[in-house]
Amino acid sequence: MSTRPVAVVTGASSGIGAAAAKALAEAGFEVVLGARRADRLAEVAAECGGTALPLDVTDEDSVAAFAAVISRCDLLVNNAGGALGLDSIAAADLELWQQMYDVNVLGTIRVTKALLPKLVASGNGQVVVIGSIAAHQPYPGGGGYNAAKHAEAAVTRVLRLELLGQPVRVCEIDPGMVETEFSLVRFEGDKERADAVYAGMTPLTADDIAETIAWVATRPAHVNVDQITIMPRDQTGAQQVHRRQ
Repeated sequence: MSTRPVAVVTGASSGIGAAAAKALAEAGFEVVLGARRADRLAEVAAECGGTALPLDVTDEDSVAAFAAVISRCDLLVNNAGGALGLDSIAAADLELWQQMYDVNVLGTIRVTKALLPKLVASGNGQVVVIGSIAAHQPYPGGGGYNAAKHAEAAVTRVLRLELLGQPVRVCEIDPGMVETEFSLVRFEGDKERADAVYAGMTPLTADDIAETIAWVATRPAHVNVDQITIMPRDQTGAQQVHRRQ
């Protein structure tokens, strides 16, 4: 039986989640990957020697089934999330807002709640939440995503307070512009529009964030990295997160 610590990564079929799974495997973790896209998830798992399990963070039964087969959890990386559209508040599609809240906020809560007893039982558990600069910096058209990421950040910070004295650390990592499938999903597959988001700058990569996750995860047990904001050199907190629509 493996004695390596176990890292669980949600949204692990692509982007930051996939990169994080690989980086954590290299750092010595046994990795369990969860996501909805089974074929892509299996490919990533094969690349890092991890275990792929189906997971839909918006579905209570899916989360319960996922957690039930994980016997040990030392690290949980809540990465599943995303943005949908750039409508103004006046033109808000509330169904999309609900979807963003469900995956970014309630999804993080569902998985954390399900695995928290195992994180505590590990004696040195850690929860890493992949948030966004959108949790700090509002921008026109970002109302739904801003609201969801602000809420996710609030949940993460409350969790840190509630676990004080328990053997579980909590870290919030808030990236700026990262070139992944994020914008492609946001713009419903419109590649030209998605590419325009990063035009004229060098954005972060999924590997940049994955390296940060691995660094946080390998700090000594008494060290809690509460929050990290990581952005491209060409972006500041005062800029709109998605300034090109």
